[in-house]
Amino acid sequence: MIDLSHPIIGDDERAAVDAVLSSGNLATGARVAAFENAFAGLCGVEHAVALGSGTAALHLGLMACGVGAGDEVIVPSFTFAATANAVKMCGANPVFIDIDPATFCITAGDVEAAVSDRTKGVMPVHLYGHPAPMSAIVEIADSHGIDVYEDAAQAHGGSWMGRNVGSWGRFGAFSFYPTKNMTTGEGGMVTTDDADLADRVRLLRNQGMQRQYEHEIVGLNGRMTEIEGALGLVQIGHLPEWTDARISNAAHYREHLDPELGIPPAPQHGTHVYHQFTIRPPDRDSLTAAMDDADIGYGIYYPVPTHRQPPYIDSSADLPVTEKAASQVVSIPVRPDLTSKELELIVNVLNEAVA
Repeated sequence: MIDLSHPIIGDDERAAVDAVLSSGNLATGARVAAFENAFAGLCGVEHAVALGSGTAALHLGLMACGVGAGDEVIVPSFTFAATANAVKMCGANPVFIDIDPATFCITAGDVEAAVSDRTKGVMPVHLYGHPAPMSAIVEIADSHGIDVYEDAAQAHGGSWMGRNVGSWGRFGAFSFYPTKNMTTGEGGMVTTDDADLADRVRLLRNQGMQRQYEHEIVGLNGRMTEIEGALGLVQIGHLPEWTDARISNAAHYREHLDPELGIPPAPQHGTHVYHQFTIRPPDRDSLTAAMDDADIGYGIYYPVPTHRQPPYIDSSADLPVTEKAASQVVSIPVRPDLTSKELELIVNVLNEAVA
């Protein structure tokens, strides 16, 4: 079986975890702090706050920005539901907009059309690792006096116009789930240049405490463990080489796959880190059947857009590009440890299927 994705765990990760277990210090501590510093450096920001999941990063980031009841946050529907769920959990309302058919990301034009007098901010998603058009989105947001929050859960190390994702908005939110480009098992990160916002996220993740048993605000338990921090420190060291391998695999597909498979275009103004390589074949069912027969893993992200999910089914959003993408897309293996033989097999199976 050629897996679509799996965590890459080596001796360095095992040794790092064993060192934490031997120390007896399992809760948030020095390793988490070191991982935060390293990740802030990756994103080119002043502050990074480690959390228990990517969803916690979205949720606590929004809370720290004051998003609440009566507010609206503009979001894509074509993404994992955590994007809209985090807005809802703050008591605010997600306003769904459509996507660019080539990049699967939202556009500045659609953002502007959705702004109302209740709009608090917009949350672009760097879907599949492709950066959203941040310069234009930030320009529109600034013209309307609204915030930008980045859902960068799939885009570790990505960039737009030479500037790292996670550094454009009031905050960026990353996930370290096992399928992501780097993992801590679970875990997330808020990145920001706003010191006050970072401090508020730290309070929110720790029951509102800066000092033990002194609760300054109402908070939650959103902390990252030392085990996760230790894993993150090792994984972030591998991320550049893994990203290069993903980009190389994507280039191989563009060169060798039949264009009839609906190959995504190469990014024009940013670095796509290929969390997924997502194609749009003319007949998804026949293609996935051929991949099943060849024991090649694949994923469909996402078959039901968020605005069609039960918690949001009353949405009046008219999103034809999103609906079409949901009916067509399929993601194929692009993970960094694919062998040349596996790449060749994937190309042959897909080309034969579409022919």
